[in-house]
Amino acid sequence: MRLLLTNDDGIGAPGLYSLIKAFRDEAELYLVCPDRERSGTGHSITVFDPIRVERTEIDGVNEAWIVGGTPVDCVKLAIARLINPRIDMVISGINHGSNLGTDVLYSGTVAGAAEGVIMGVPSLAVSYDSIRRNIDLDFAGLITRGLVNLVRDMNPPRNALLNVNIPDIAPAEIKGVRICSQGIRSYDNIFEERQDPRGNTYYWLGGGLADDKNHPGSDVTAIQEGYISITPIRIDRTDYSLMKQYESILNTRQDDWRKWLAD
Repeated sequence: MRLLLTNDDGIGAPGLYSLIKAFRDEAELYLVCPDRERSGTGHSITVFDPIRVERTEIDGVNEAWIVGGTPVDCVKLAIARLINPRIDMVISGINHGSNLGTDVLYSGTVAGAAEGVIMGVPSLAVSYDSIRRNIDLDFAGLITRGLVNLVRDMNPPRNALLNVNIPDIAPAEIKGVRICSQGIRSYDNIFEERQDPRGNTYYWLGGGLADDKNHPGSDVTAIQEGYISITPIRIDRTDYSLMKQYESILNTRQDDWRKWLAD
């Protein structure tokens, strides 16, 4: 099995090396990661600047590259240009901090996995529900290895990524694994106004989590209750039920539509 590893925490992130440690004896590993932290970049790509790359050596990794770009840049470059063998699966993570609910819209970790799916490769995004530093993520790497083997046996989806979140509790306290829907995650969005040394105003985004109510089957609830959450996320964001509703309305108003065009 050939695995492409990437992340949004940068080349020095502990979660990345926990993945290497977990998989180095089981798979061919190819690593293409940002040169620095790129959290919150979502599915952004670099189009107006050059993307600089540097090849490096990492123990246990077949080929490793450091990229001056976003996680999506990394996956695009890896699959389209840098890595010659066909990649069997992309693993993005292990992220320092969860990616639950609507966080997935901002997450560079999830975007890296999503780009793998777009390029035709089954992909997982893996996150750990803690931002504490000096944390041992090796057990999270072992959990990821078990999940990858499970997913591979289940014929992994090619039109959806799997978003995995691991609770911040002792391994023995984890109650199990839940397949979950995407929950709600929102923030207070406090913009603190500051002045730079030249007297120019700028804003620094802060604020904690809002008290959102999540249904029992959500990923947010699963983590709160001590379960590993796995959420399948489709790349196609079409709301098909709403599409049918709008088609029905439009079909009854074809004369209005023709009149608008005539006007």
